[in-house]
Amino acid sequence: MTQETTPGTSSGSAASPGQDTAHGRREGPVSGSSWNRAAVQEFFAERASRWDSRFPDDGPAYAAAVAQLGLRPGERVLDAGCGTGRALAPLREAVGPNGTVLGLDVTPAMLEEAARAGRHRHAALLLGDVAQLPLPDACLDAVFGAGLVSHMPGPGRSLRELARVVRPSGRLVLFHPVGRRALAARHGHALTPDDVRAEPRLRPLLTAAGWRMLSYADEDDRYLVLARRE
Repeated sequence: MTQETTPGTSSGSAASPGQDTAHGRREGPVSGSSWNRAAVQEFFAERASRWDSRFPDDGPAYAAAVAQLGLRPGERVLDAGCGTGRALAPLREAVGPNGTVLGLDVTPAMLEEAARAGRHRHAALLLGDVAQLPLPDACLDAVFGAGLVSHMPGPGRSLRELARVVRPSGRLVLFHPVGRRALAARHGHALTPDDVRAEPRLRPLLTAAGWRMLSYADEDDRYLVLARRE
């Protein structure tokens, strides 16, 4: 994701070939029970071609967030909601040529931009939904989700689905280049108690979905949650 804000992801077919086979990014409309696949796709499709130019300085923040996963050569990782694929190069660097990197997004136009930028060389790009992943159980070592959590189609259901495809003791990073307060100020509204990204709300959702929160950071220049699959 980045610094604007949208819903989640949805099931579909492969968009662009990559080095691996198997199975997104976002910021905009709504989440949870109000999540609407067509609205999400429309929102991001209209912005896809200028997405990277709107947020040109996020690269180091993405690389630092990827490092929190502690990936090792040969491991298998999913970028859930990869958008234009900013995390794909650091993910590939972390797992090396023998690892697997999958980039999943609900918006075809975002995946097309990722391929246009050459990021399909780092990963298999797949059109899909985090609430219904086209992946077998326990097939991944880790999941990276930038700008994902507040735009998932049902946060609890989506977190459970992410847990399903990660092996026991696998890792999850939920990331945004700026914190909740800074993002709210940018959009001209106040934080609300029902924000799913707030620790009191997110921790029990993660626990119920099979994750254990290891750390939580909500700072002006970073939002980052690290969790481990139980």
